[in-house]
Amino acid sequence: MEQTILHASAVSCAGKAVVFTGHSGSGKSGMALEMMALGGVLVSDDRTVVSLEQGQVYASAPVAIKGLIEARGVGILSAQSVGPVAVSLVVDMSMLETARLPPERETIILAQSLPLLYKVESRYFPAAILQYLRQCRV
Repeated sequence: MEQTILHASAVSCAGKAVVFTGHSGSGKSGMALEMMALGGVLVSDDRTVVSLEQGQVYASAPVAIKGLIEARGVGILSAQSVGPVAVSLVVDMSMLETARLPPERETIILAQSLPLLYKVESRYFPAAILQYLRQCRV
């Protein structure tokens, strides 16, 4: 099984995971917390193990940080967590989306193409990501 560790956070909804990538301070943990408040479940925070099994990328937490998430200014919090979960979406928190209806983008993880979105600075973004995981994009 091929695998690597990404500087990323991941959240699950409807049996699918979104992986948030980006530099330190880009909002990965904050997005994960927002999604968890709306019903998502933590997969991993800060470091995410991605593995490849039968052409599908899966996300999980390293054992040492499973069930833990950092809330800046609050501390390290315990959380229910799941994993491994099939990755359905990647969000690059270092890139800001400027298009109202952005083009379809892709990124490559473990030689697999995955849908990619850029960060949207709007209150509804966490809810939109959850809906994406539940129903996908048209």
